[in-house]
Amino acid sequence: MGSVRAMASTRLLCLFNAKAAGSTKTLARAGWRSVCSRRNVCSSPSRLQSCMSAWVIDQYGTNEVLKYSEDINVPTVNSPSEVMIKVHAASLNPLDISMRGGYGARLLKLRRDPMSVMDNDSEFPLILGRDVSGVVVDCGSEVTHFVPGDEVWAAVPPWKQGSLAEFVTLTEYEVSHKPKLLSHTEAASIPYVANTALSALVNAGGLCRDSSSNKRVLITGGSGGVGTFSIQLLKAWGAHVTVTCSQNAEGLVRGLGADEVVDYTAGDAAEQLEMMEKFDMILDNVGGEMEQLAMGLLKPWSGAKYVTLVTPLLLNTDSMGLLDGTFHAGFTLHSKAIQSLISNGVFYRWGFYAPDGPALDEVSSLVDAGKILPVVEAQFPFTQVPQAFQKLEDGHARGKTVVRVAEEDDRQAEGLVQETAEVEQEVQETAKQH
Repeated sequence: MGSVRAMASTRLLCLFNAKAAGSTKTLARAGWRSVCSRRNVCSSPSRLQSCMSAWVIDQYGTNEVLKYSEDINVPTVNSPSEVMIKVHAASLNPLDISMRGGYGARLLKLRRDPMSVMDNDSEFPLILGRDVSGVVVDCGSEVTHFVPGDEVWAAVPPWKQGSLAEFVTLTEYEVSHKPKLLSHTEAASIPYVANTALSALVNAGGLCRDSSSNKRVLITGGSGGVGTFSIQLLKAWGAHVTVTCSQNAEGLVRGLGADEVVDYTAGDAAEQLEMMEKFDMILDNVGGEMEQLAMGLLKPWSGAKYVTLVTPLLLNTDSMGLLDGTFHAGFTLHSKAIQSLISNGVFYRWGFYAPDGPALDEVSSLVDAGKILPVVEAQFPFTQVPQAFQKLEDGHARGKTVVRVAEEDDRQAEGLVQETAEVEQEVQETAKQH
């Protein structure tokens, strides 16, 4: 927030510059130059520095492969539709743990560079981190929705370099203006789970704001990032939400709006679910035995849908190769979909993350309206990224784990705001004298 306040102050100086005369003009211009010379958002970092700090991996493995480096090339705006973001906060997702270990390596490498199928070039070093909240510092020539200085948030696609770095570059279609009511730390907890949940609920599940009223939805694994976001979104849309989670997370999910909660650690959890009224949709974040149980919990022959985020696609391509793995995954999906439709009259679908900046615009509006709250379980400074990974890896998430990337920059920005306020005061006093 400090950088935006500084920018607003800078614009005030320009306003005084336009209205005042004589020495006031000189002072205002001096204030403008003073502010711009000390604020990175006024110029693209590609023009100011060639390297940045980042946490990278240069091989797949456990937490020991995470390395801090100050020699990573700063990303540049290479496309007319790209924006460069100075990262203020990032957050971790279970996918980061999986990708650190090599999950999806073959398919994601192909997505990054389609020509890699013809060679053995390394994908390293890789930067993890799928959520970002920060400030735009540079824009491509065709970008129309953002300008340098805008506070933004985004979910970084898994095939792109991540947000555990000083800067990240994305297309403007993957980026959205950050909710005004949230800090960067709070905002960084939402984008990836929001895009994933929206893709699953809307694209695969067929729900939306206008069609969810009184729909019965079951969310399994409801205390994690996707679950806590989905509860709030569905309640904002008017749905009836049932959640499975452990007993010590019940207070959290009820506080977010869950209508009914089932403790999955209880011995009779399956029986409790089977005794409930049937559901219109199930969003499964758990997989395994829940998938088989879920088929009997849905309303038969009424368009009910089971959507799982636990799919074998990337595991198959990793173990079987791109062609065999993709074919096998497709065959599995087709077989289960046909079997579910024939036996119960329900739709079986897979849900995936999908980048969508405009969807985040809608989420931002809901956040600023107080209908969706950030759920941050733990925060770590940028120097403690391995500890943040370990926290997430320990499991039993109660929201998101966030990394504060630009703490020092925030402190400098706060000092700059004070200096800028002093300049504004001088401008006002000089204007009165003239």
